[in-house]
Amino acid sequence: MSYTIAVAGKGGTGKTTLTGLLIDYLVKKGEEPILAVDADANSNLNEVLGEDVDITIGEIREEVSKRENTGNSFPGGMTKAQYLKYRLNTSVIEGRGYDLIVMGRSEGQGCYCYVNGMLREQIDSLSDSYKYLVIDNEAGMEHLSRKTTKSIDTLFLVSDSSRRGIQAVGRINQLVKDLNLTVRNIYLIVNRVPNNVLKEETLEEIKKQGLNLLGTVPMDAQIYEYDAEGVPLVNLPEDSLSKQALKEILSKIQFGK
Repeated sequence: MSYTIAVAGKGGTGKTTLTGLLIDYLVKKGEEPILAVDADANSNLNEVLGEDVDITIGEIREEVSKRENTGNSFPGGMTKAQYLKYRLNTSVIEGRGYDLIVMGRSEGQGCYCYVNGMLREQIDSLSDSYKYLVIDNEAGMEHLSRKTTKSIDTLFLVSDSSRRGIQAVGRINQLVKDLNLTVRNIYLIVNRVPNNVLKEETLEEIKKQGLNLLGTVPMDAQIYEYDAEGVPLVNLPEDSLSKQALKEILSKIQFGK
């Protein structure tokens, strides 16, 4: 069974950047193979990692639905389940020490229950071949229970240093409980912190929300430079502010145990 890590937070907090740096951290520690799943509808984890995407799970889902609605059979006499498995395997992007699957857009009109169920089972089965499963989520957690049946070993909630940002991850934390998701550990990482020092008011809000603060990552001008130039953020130098801070944070956790 793979060790499952999920990352969640509202848009604009640098969640996907930290997810990419987390994958880079695990690869460089020799903790591979890793299956990364970009489950955010606004998919850009591949850009952080420097990978091109040929097809997403959302596109596969639409293709299968269209074949059914138009009465077209599946190639080679395959069943729908066989074809979904084949297309899922062709959607896997091979990286350096990790593989990547991009979920892509959400469902369109119509019923996708069967297709989603089959994809969920196949992703779960595929992930069992990896040491780690790392999932980059959108702010809402409802889809997580639909995309995988696995329990989560570690959930990182990512926020900026604003009071509203902390309140937002507080709501995500509550949503995890409301959805009865099985999560062993939940940690808060506050990103883009000016001078890497949180204000007392922010710390009070973290306490009020019942969040477990694992660490902070400072504002990093190099991230903006790399992003503007289209350079994958995993190529940041090892002594960059973000990589150094995240490495220190992640060293506090014994992954895989």
